[in-house]
Amino acid sequence: MTAAEPDLLRVERPLAGVAVVTLNRPDAMNALSRALRQALHAALASLDADPEVKAIVLTGAGERAFTAGLDLKELSSDPLGMGAANAVDPAENPVRAVLACSKPVVGAINGVAITGGFELALACDVLVCSTSARFADTHARVGITPGWGLSQKLSRCIGPYRAKELSLTGNFLSAQQAYEWGLVNRVVPPDELMPVALALAQQMADVELDLLVVYKALIDDGYALAFGEGLGLEHRRSTAHNARVTPEMVAARRAAVQARGRSFALADPAADRPAR
Repeated sequence: MTAAEPDLLRVERPLAGVAVVTLNRPDAMNALSRALRQALHAALASLDADPEVKAIVLTGAGERAFTAGLDLKELSSDPLGMGAANAVDPAENPVRAVLACSKPVVGAINGVAITGGFELALACDVLVCSTSARFADTHARVGITPGWGLSQKLSRCIGPYRAKELSLTGNFLSAQQAYEWGLVNRVVPPDELMPVALALAQQMADVELDLLVVYKALIDDGYALAFGEGLGLEHRRSTAHNARVTPEMVAARRAAVQARGRSFALADPAADRPAR
């Protein structure tokens, strides 16, 4: 962190097992300066190592932006700054910092997520968006090619035709259209963004940490493989993990699952329904 921006990243723990990490440069649209990238990496690494934290919510300060991506003003005055666009060190590449986190990261997208900010959003495990959120890939218009994974991740999320439309025009994608295209999980009014994101993170934190880490890695690692190879990966890891599960453990968890099912049945059926 710099002396001029002592609080450019906030880390809070509003709920048991849940941490909130906030990119806090609202006057600069939460642009990812070198100091902010380093602070984000340090915070995520610390939370990942903390056994008291099971799930993380990542968001941006203010109403305008989740993050506008790399700080172009900083890059324009730093002849070595463009190296950040292809950095592999998680301290320089915030996407790798998120991907290195073994625990689930819920992205609470409060405003625009542009270029590198779009890539950072795609690194999250679940995306909840405010109705004012928008996404854009302006790499082509800025004159650079993506180096944090957007050209590969976006097409896998929404298909190559839609990905090409976004990336080759630089046009914005609204939160509602992102939801319709399957890019985000939920779209909610701005005042409901953090409550919904925190509720999802808390539901994840109800699961034992070992299972969260194992299952997240199984999904991510399997998705990177061909389907048949993914099934083989699941078999190997499931066999190894389930061999450690005892009948007593299953009985205890079954009671907890039944109790949770009864509580959901009694709750308002609309309470767990996405707004869009």
